[in-house]
Amino acid sequence: MTASTANDQRFREFKMPDVGEGLTEAEILKWYVAVGDTVSDGQVVCEVETAKAAVELPIPFDGVVHELRFAEGTTVDVGTAIISVDTNPGAGPAEAAPAAAPQAAAAPAAA
Repeated sequence: MTASTANDQRFREFKMPDVGEGLTEAEILKWYVAVGDTVSDGQVVCEVETAKAAVELPIPFDGVVHELRFAEGTTVDVGTAIISVDTNPGAGPAEAAPAAAPQAAAAPAAA
């Protein structure tokens, strides 16, 4: 198994489900989690609103939130990934933004 394959299996995406009535999109009203939060199977992670109702969405697996793909107030199509979860957070560093470079690495000021 390559590192890329292991990384692909490590992160799971939760997609906007069809919350009923055959509607094709929903607006994210509120996130109940943030990047870095631990989530459990069945935990409500956000509230969405369709043309007919507001619905809380439970996530179907355990892990640590890696990325929220959309801001509150965004309308998202059914089937679109809305959150990425690290299902094996003990496996080492995730693909994240690199740490800020030390100040000593800054270019010298012009004289």
